[in-house]
Amino acid sequence: MIKNFHAALALWSVLAVGTLKAQPMESGKSDRIEITETMQPVNPEWFTGTGWIEMWMSDTETFGVSVGRVIFEPGCRNHWHKHPGSQLLIVTEGVGYYQERGKPVQVIRPGDVIAIYPGIEHWHGATPGSWFAHMALGINPEAGPAEWLEPVAEDYYENLNP
Repeated sequence: MIKNFHAALALWSVLAVGTLKAQPMESGKSDRIEITETMQPVNPEWFTGTGWIEMWMSDTETFGVSVGRVIFEPGCRNHWHKHPGSQLLIVTEGVGYYQERGKPVQVIRPGDVIAIYPGIEHWHGATPGSWFAHMALGINPEAGPAEWLEPVAEDYYENLNP
């Protein structure tokens, strides 16, 4: 219970400081999102395409939360994976996809919040025609790291029409 309170407090503090300023894009528009010098390339073993990540906070003892920003160029997506703790995604820019195993793909836009429960296999990333960015909040990251699975099949991704 306390860790959930701390996670909510951490989320509120990120939002209250004003660091999550969504820049709405028209559907299909491919405006580039600024990559800062503090961002690192994503691990190519876990992503298809090019993306960047910047971890802002990881405090498992006090808050039970990690906070990072991820940017995906058009067509970039992560592989299927699952978290032993839960995860919140807050879409800040662009247009992306989110899908849980066995469910239809969802189109996600700035302001959307995705709550991912522990152990749920999923993937997320940019649509083919848009840059995409989200904040990723790992809740109870002390439960362990993500388990990375297979890539999203190229022919499946290319034929998505949600």
